[in-house]
Amino acid sequence: MRTIRPLILTLLGILVFNPAAFAADETARVKELDAYWAKVARAVNTGDFALYKSTCHPEGVLVTGIKKQCYPLSKALARWKKEFDDTKAGTRESGLELRFRQRVGDDTTAHETGMFLYTAETADGKSIQEYIHFEALLLKRGGWKVMMEYQKSQGTKAEWDELK
Repeated sequence: MRTIRPLILTLLGILVFNPAAFAADETARVKELDAYWAKVARAVNTGDFALYKSTCHPEGVLVTGIKKQCYPLSKALARWKKEFDDTKAGTRESGLELRFRQRVGDDTTAHETGMFLYTAETADGKSIQEYIHFEALLLKRGGWKVMMEYQKSQGTKAEWDELK
């Protein structure tokens, strides 16, 4: 038993503290999250409300530092639905792009920090271009779901360009 214990501890140390294994896990998580965010952008760009809703945790929360408010994502989704429907109907063009400053997490949790650029063109010619600093807290539950979206503050194109 005395000779097996050091062997087991050594093997555990290799598995737990192996930087290459950690890097592989990190790369896999980021690839999964890139696919998640691509799905979010595709939903906004095409007006696919059901797809967008599927990326949100049912008990998710929206925090907006811009308006100093906090409420369930379900309430925000109800408010945003018309914009999705208009985009799908072709009476509005919507676009979403994301860039990241920091991405941390493990295989079931993620905290993503960066900016998003939301653009829209309405049927009456109104043009919208918003650079927003955001944070997102995600859980992996049968796929990644946003648990908390924090739209922190307005940003600028210069700040956006720094994140290339």
